[in-house]
Amino acid sequence: MSECNHDCEHCGSAGNCDEEIKKAVLNDRSHIKKVIGILSGKGGVGKSYITSLLAVSLRREGFKVGILDADVTGPSIPKAFGITEKAYGEDNLIFPIETRTGIKIMSSNLLLEDDSEPIVWRGVLLGNLVKQFYEDVLWEDLDYLLIDMPPGTGDVALTSFQMLPIDDLIIVTSPQDLVSMIVTKAIKMANMMKIKILGVIENFSYVKCTKCNEKIELFGTSDLEKFAKQMKFNILAKLPLVSENAKLVDKGRVEEVVLPEFDEVVNKVMEEK
Repeated sequence: MSECNHDCEHCGSAGNCDEEIKKAVLNDRSHIKKVIGILSGKGGVGKSYITSLLAVSLRREGFKVGILDADVTGPSIPKAFGITEKAYGEDNLIFPIETRTGIKIMSSNLLLEDDSEPIVWRGVLLGNLVKQFYEDVLWEDLDYLLIDMPPGTGDVALTSFQMLPIDDLIIVTSPQDLVSMIVTKAIKMANMMKIKILGVIENFSYVKCTKCNEKIELFGTSDLEKFAKQMKFNILAKLPLVSENAKLVDKGRVEEVVLPEFDEVVNKVMEEK
């Protein structure tokens, strides 16, 4: 049998496969209470920003937090936190980089000499690297490990779902025409993997006028409420586009971002046991 790439949908042996997906096993020097995946149906909707913001918000609440950047070919977590150091290993373990406020980060960019180098690997290798980030990184004791998933519902996302012990999932979207189709794909994928969906965050939902505070819907009025009722999922928040926050992220200062509209997301995450 050829090596399984975990792409069951396009496999001629689907339904008759004896290839067992090996679940990731945490090293004995680490303990993680909760693993939350952050997924988007497509790129460009601010998934990594939401992951970073959730980590920062949970850290402000006093929790021990880590981020596993599973978006291996498009890693942006280190830049958001202004991390320029490189990860290193010792005794078969990889040491994550800690941010200024103590959030532990592991990303493929922390292993490259040049951040601009592309990782041109096939899906099975990318999936194995994600698994290694979970198993071989010295996370120590964490209350929350956030997984910044690769966008879409492709091979690496599927492999991450199959290998990693993800407890809950947050889906990030934007108010555009194709949202319903894209979110449907993400929800169906999560349901196939039997992973609980905490809800959907609509990013870039509006901007606020600096003079009158009126909400301006740049992408038009979304049908998220109607769609949520139809697909039976929770809307965690509809977040504004704030140019000042975008500038902070670009400067590697996401830990300084304050977004009151995000509080309800954090409260929902903390309510989950």
